[in-house]
Amino acid sequence: MPKAMGQIRSNTQFYLENKMPNTWSYKNYEVKEGLKPGSSQFRYFFTVSEKGEKKCHYCVWIVDDALSRFNPSNDFKAIISSQVETWHKWVKEKIDAKDFSNRALKFEKTGEREINLSEMSKHVTMDS
Repeated sequence: MPKAMGQIRSNTQFYLENKMPNTWSYKNYEVKEGLKPGSSQFRYFFTVSEKGEKKCHYCVWIVDDALSRFNPSNDFKAIISSQVETWHKWVKEKIDAKDFSNRALKFEKTGEREINLSEMSKHVTMDS
């Protein structure tokens, strides 16, 4: 089996073992975070709610050819462990700025950019 296929299975197993999202609070907001269900690509979502009502989704999206920037073996668990505090800071900055538009922080091989998901022709959602 090719190494990449083994890593996809390993990442899928990691998702299955950790499919319940982590929940934390910041100011008056509840934030649920976790990998996109069933995705073989790295998409890590943060759903921000206030008083039980969803305000927005933020997503960290790492394209396949950029995964090695974060971990040489493309191990999702290792990437999350090493980067989650930085992503929490990004989410908190958005909340502080009252920026509740659906956004993705997309990492590509050559860099990163922030995308307003409502402006994309094909939306990235928790469900698709």
